[in-house]
Amino acid sequence: MQIRKLDHVNIWTTRLDHLITWYSEVLGLTSGFRPNFPFPGAWMYAGDQAVVHLVGQDEPANVGSEVKLKLEHFAFTATGLAEFEQRLRDHDIEYKRSEIEDTRMIAINVWDPDGNHIHVDFSMDE
Repeated sequence: MQIRKLDHVNIWTTRLDHLITWYSEVLGLTSGFRPNFPFPGAWMYAGDQAVVHLVGQDEPANVGSEVKLKLEHFAFTATGLAEFEQRLRDHDIEYKRSEIEDTRMIAINVWDPDGNHIHVDFSMDE
């Protein structure tokens, strides 16, 4: 067996509609096909790949406890750095920009409305 790539992340939330909007408007993902599971949710797509699975929860205790959370962040590789930074400013979203010379990468760190840390990586050569 050889692992080839990360397929998706699964995020539980008590604010499903709010996160669907955020992942659409801020990250540019689209809500698409999702099997008919017996619980609320949405699959958010980058192109034809469902990369974020959102799962609606009723109890706040089910949402990732920041004290015990083990996944610090997940990341996407993207193009269109200037456009993305403008989108963040347009939505009044705080972010941290890190330039990593050794890998020729610019990482834009953002946090979704539930506090999940995401970084979006861009080539410095863009």
